[in-house]
Amino acid sequence: MQLSKTAKISILTIFLILFCDQTLKLFIKSHFELGHDIQIFSWFHIYFIENNGMAFGMELIGKLFLSLFRIGAGIFLIYYLRKIIQRQLPTGYIISISLILAGAIGNLFDCMFYGLLFSDSMGHVAQFMPESGGYASLFYGRVVDMLYFPLIEGNFPDWFPIWGGQDFIFFRPVFNIADSAVSVGVVLILLFYRHYLSDNEVKKPVENQPETQA
Repeated sequence: MQLSKTAKISILTIFLILFCDQTLKLFIKSHFELGHDIQIFSWFHIYFIENNGMAFGMELIGKLFLSLFRIGAGIFLIYYLRKIIQRQLPTGYIISISLILAGAIGNLFDCMFYGLLFSDSMGHVAQFMPESGGYASLFYGRVVDMLYFPLIEGNFPDWFPIWGGQDFIFFRPVFNIADSAVSVGVVLILLFYRHYLSDNEVKKPVENQPETQA
């Protein structure tokens, strides 16, 4: 079966994000110890951390549940992406869903395999495939983050409620390419393609096509 142009663009988008995401993560994991910080510019650092949670280091639910949730979300997104490609929805919407899927797979790969493949990074550079085994079992690996943008640093004034006198940094979270892909995909959908989230809208392009004669 020959793939449509839109399907090829979707596949290329997914593989490009996964390649960039995993290449950078493998390099960081193989060359940095945890907490290593390299300042590229005053507003951009390569800062190696790991997290057990969702995008941007959030930790809201159990690790195993989160890994299984990512698998379920990935399966749904693959099904949904195939559906909207068949329905010939706008290329921009398909690319947005492809970005979200690629980001989900990128972080899922960390959770599933990095604990098996690497030793711990605390205090030393991790070893790939150590004889004593990895630092965690299947589904319990940690997500590698390294992109840090402290764009604005300062202090809250003393009169400011709750945080008065405390330091603040914007943007504080450390993230990775997979997180960025998910965020960009979601923002694009909210700005330009929100109405396609309705199942009725997804079906319209096919339903409006003229019926062919038998």
